[in-house]
Amino acid sequence: MAAAHKLGSPRAGLAALTTRERPGATIGSRLLSTKPSFATSLVAGALAGTTVDISLFPLDTIKTRLQAPSGFLAAGGFRGLHRGIASAAVGAAPTAALFFCSYEILKPALAASRVGGGSQDSPMVHMLAASAAEAVACITSVPTENVKQKLQVGHFGRTSACVGGILRAEGPLGFFRGYAATVAREVPFSAIQFPIYEGLKELWARSRPGGSIDAYQAAVCGSVAGALAGLVTCPLDVAKTRLMLGKDRHGRAYSGMLPTLQRIFVEGGVAGLFAGVGPRVAWMSAGGFVFLGSYEQVKASLMTDEA
Repeated sequence: MAAAHKLGSPRAGLAALTTRERPGATIGSRLLSTKPSFATSLVAGALAGTTVDISLFPLDTIKTRLQAPSGFLAAGGFRGLHRGIASAAVGAAPTAALFFCSYEILKPALAASRVGGGSQDSPMVHMLAASAAEAVACITSVPTENVKQKLQVGHFGRTSACVGGILRAEGPLGFFRGYAATVAREVPFSAIQFPIYEGLKELWARSRPGGSIDAYQAAVCGSVAGALAGLVTCPLDVAKTRLMLGKDRHGRAYSGMLPTLQRIFVEGGVAGLFAGVGPRVAWMSAGGFVFLGSYEQVKASLMTDEA
């Protein structure tokens, strides 16, 4: 989910969000409506994705362990919260870059096809573009997510051992275990998040003199949208985690998104479907703030330089 997580470092990326007077920091009407170049989307997306995934990694680990079939304490509790961070770091930049490049390319293409009345600002365009972009981004995110989650819950002690274990047990396709489930989670998430995010930006911009907002305000919009989308899609995230981990504590395999959701509900009720919802919502809210805010900051700065 997003791009430009850092400007040199996570600290620099966060600092940039509060730079309201810096040239390029304002996301005015021109930058809200102008399509960024492929290179701008690539760089902004890669930096944003890396910053979020690294800076918020402990929250992700806690969420994954709460969702693990073995239980939070058996999966590691609060120990080793950075276990698997190398895999996350490897996948963050290409995943976020793929997402935002696809998103920015698809918006004008969909508008040209008269989707949503032919406007790039249509909620339907945002929803379809974000959903399709997520399906593309999952090509790079799912293999690293498989490695990361197995390390987070202690199935393996080292990245190399995890990679070797997956290859021996399932071959190269083992890295794509849970791909369909991940897409089934990410598409609804983005379909909810991006129309809300883009809509909040537009509303806020219209209420301000000059019709512009800065990167910090875009980050707040991203935080609200991320929290709401994270809450609604939590059951899908729990099912995705179970499918990637493969088996429950008794060695019984999980198979298929709908059967897994049903099994989780039978075994744990509504509480089971919303396991880890607190850390997930906090992660998505903070991630939306950093990820989307820093993406807009870098995009605006780069587009100002290109102008």
